[in-house]
Amino acid sequence: MSEALQVPTMAEFQQQGKQPEVLFWVGCAGSFDDRAKKITKAFVKLLNKAGVEFAVLGTEESCTGDPAKRSGNEFLFQMQAMTNIEVMNAYSVKKVVTACPHCFNTLKNEYPSLGGNYEVMHHTQFLKSLLEEGRLTVEKGQFKGKRITFHDPCYLGRANNVYEAPRLLLEKLDAELVEMKRSRKNGLCCGAGGAQMFKEAESGQKEINIERTEEALDTAANIIAAGCPFCNTMMTDGVKNKEKEAQVQVMDVAEMIAQAADL
Repeated sequence: MSEALQVPTMAEFQQQGKQPEVLFWVGCAGSFDDRAKKITKAFVKLLNKAGVEFAVLGTEESCTGDPAKRSGNEFLFQMQAMTNIEVMNAYSVKKVVTACPHCFNTLKNEYPSLGGNYEVMHHTQFLKSLLEEGRLTVEKGQFKGKRITFHDPCYLGRANNVYEAPRLLLEKLDAELVEMKRSRKNGLCCGAGGAQMFKEAESGQKEINIERTEEALDTAANIIAAGCPFCNTMMTDGVKNKEKEAQVQVMDVAEMIAQAADL
């Protein structure tokens, strides 16, 4: 994080005897992947602009355990989850927002049975609420004349039925929103879910991310909008494979809103 960004930690809030409005769960990708760090920074800029009192766990944050669980290591998942839950409960965390649907799904649906009960929001849901409350405004015209197609992340869409929030944000940008032939509950995985991100591809006719990128390119969109760091990577790789980097951008919804908010 650059010095210009205000990113307080939960420990700092506790020292001041204060509780933030929301805990921003950065996630492994958002913390360590160079491309995903840009999404993290864009979202932090939006939180600062909206005057949201938020905090991160910083070095106290560990992986949610999603990759371990999806690849079958339930023991490792529970160890990782319990560690995080102990930390969050010690800080009396109530509300969590994350830019990663994998973290979102795990925190929301799998932590409660282990003693971690929080209100969990995806960053597109949180940004939508900030716009609706008037805490954040976007300048129209930044994306005017652009065609945008949104790729539904599996753990946001089909696993949690969140389809409208990202689309409502994109509609605020005054751009033309075009749907792929497989979208919403019929959406196709980018190929990274279920811990597939971390293993070699299996034999077959075509990589899943290439199939999905072809569907996105068929819409003649200028921008493929994503709401997940894994999807972002897979779609970016697909665009590179098709040698379309000059014509088509892959952007997270938060990056687009930050651009429209002139940040």
